[in-house]
Amino acid sequence: MYTDMTGPELHAYRGSVVEPDDFDHFWTTTLADARQHPIDVAVDRVATGLTTLDTYDVTFAGWAGQRIHAWLTVPAGTSPDAPLPAVVEYIGYGGGRGLPTEQLLWASAGYAHLLMDTRGQGSGWSVGDTPDPDGSGPAVPGVMTRGIESPETYYYRRLTTDAVRAVDAARAIDLVDPARVAVLGVSQGGGMAIAVSGLVEGLAGVFPRVPFLCDFPRGTTITDAYPYREIAQYLTVHRTGRDQVFGTLAYFDGVLHAARATAPAWYSTALMDPTCPPSTVYAAYNAHGGPKEMTVWEFNGHEGGGAHEDVETLPRLRSVLS
Repeated sequence: MYTDMTGPELHAYRGSVVEPDDFDHFWTTTLADARQHPIDVAVDRVATGLTTLDTYDVTFAGWAGQRIHAWLTVPAGTSPDAPLPAVVEYIGYGGGRGLPTEQLLWASAGYAHLLMDTRGQGSGWSVGDTPDPDGSGPAVPGVMTRGIESPETYYYRRLTTDAVRAVDAARAIDLVDPARVAVLGVSQGGGMAIAVSGLVEGLAGVFPRVPFLCDFPRGTTITDAYPYREIAQYLTVHRTGRDQVFGTLAYFDGVLHAARATAPAWYSTALMDPTCPPSTVYAAYNAHGGPKEMTVWEFNGHEGGGAHEDVETLPRLRSVLS
């Protein structure tokens, strides 16, 4: 059933997040600190038994120089003499990069595909390989309140930095054309794609599917579904912490990142999605600073467009990566 705004209200909705005065300074200094560490990309070929694709186990320096894992998959025989346009993909909440034979579509379409592992997750529905060695104060199970005491300690500061550095890593690999890189993700991965679109210059395209991490104040109050529910659950115990919690979350809100993005974007939302309600998605979409298009899945929940959206994405990738 519909649980949110519909029609003209969605197209007019601008979100409820209050922008911190030092938002840009926070991210400029965060990324400058991360880039003091050389990206130090390691690329090692792995045997998968596939004959049409080549796969590499990639590691690079993310937040604080910590090693982040990824899979790089390319059409078989790809060489540095003919570098490929690339799709950098981020993973949904609770998942990891999985096995090297699980995500083959974008490489099968002729692109270099860098699938970034998600620090400290990768045990909810697919396996991961990257730890999150930084500590945290008391938190609800999950990562939504991990380090929420301040923007400096919040989990998504680390993950967003990793996501930006994944683009740096892709651009440093000799099989990739650094001028032709798009970012893509579903749910949490879509939220990461939006953040990266506001923090990285020169992207060819942005593909946030049913994105999470947008308009935290509304998402936390309009739905009882997890992961937003983790924040509300935290506040049922930390009863006086509302201003501090939403003050922290504002630095990581996709609405504010989208306002700084200039690359062409193709968003999607599902009108019956209780996990990432469409108003939260539209808040980011309406703020997006570059050319944009929204695909609406009228009768779907958080699964969104699924394979149908893959079909629709392929020609759009061609349009920005050719």
